[in-house]
Amino acid sequence: MTPPLRLTRQTLAAAAHELARRDPDLKAILRRHGPPPLWSRRPGFGTLLHIILEQQVSLASARAAYRRLQAIASPLSPERFLLLEDTALKAVGFSRQKAHYGRELAQALAAGQLDLAGLARHDDDIVRRSLMRITGIGPWTAEIYLLMVLRRPDAWPAGDLALAVAVQRATRQPALPNADELAEIGARWRPWRAVAARMLWHDYLSDPPRRTPKQPGR
Repeated sequence: MTPPLRLTRQTLAAAAHELARRDPDLKAILRRHGPPPLWSRRPGFGTLLHIILEQQVSLASARAAYRRLQAIASPLSPERFLLLEDTALKAVGFSRQKAHYGRELAQALAAGQLDLAGLARHDDDIVRRSLMRITGIGPWTAEIYLLMVLRRPDAWPAGDLALAVAVQRATRQPALPNADELAEIGARWRPWRAVAARMLWHDYLSDPPRRTPKQPGR
């Protein structure tokens, strides 16, 4: 079985130029900023837990909570996470709901119900289904894992608020697109939607709005 395509800096740059040839809005972004960063994350429990922390909060808040978690549970593993009590998780910044989600993920990994290392061998749909069987992991979390960890070229987190703001600005939409509208808009950039997302995020981060939107729900 041929392994799924994984973006590299070289394929990312080539795909960005291909998209720019096809789409004048992305062409303008590429002219302003050049190819976007790869924004890659390491696979594993810690990264997926970090992405769960990013749900519905700012990236800075999630990063701070994750660093505090690492300070009390290092090296971080599913088994070590399961030893932490609610009071300890609350102290580092976990809500009751996210503590529950973290335990559901840790228990699934400890019991062998989810094989994160094996996800790299499977296509995007299997990865989505495998991840979304875990309580607390929805479409946004699964797409971010596909996009940033597995580096799949066509992942598209249609529920991402920063992406919606970037698309609205780049394509001059009269209103902020919702998830369904963002999915429809993104279809024009197949099979490189993950590259388009990076280009749009790059533009957004280079000239952010006055108020930084929070990450959307799962």
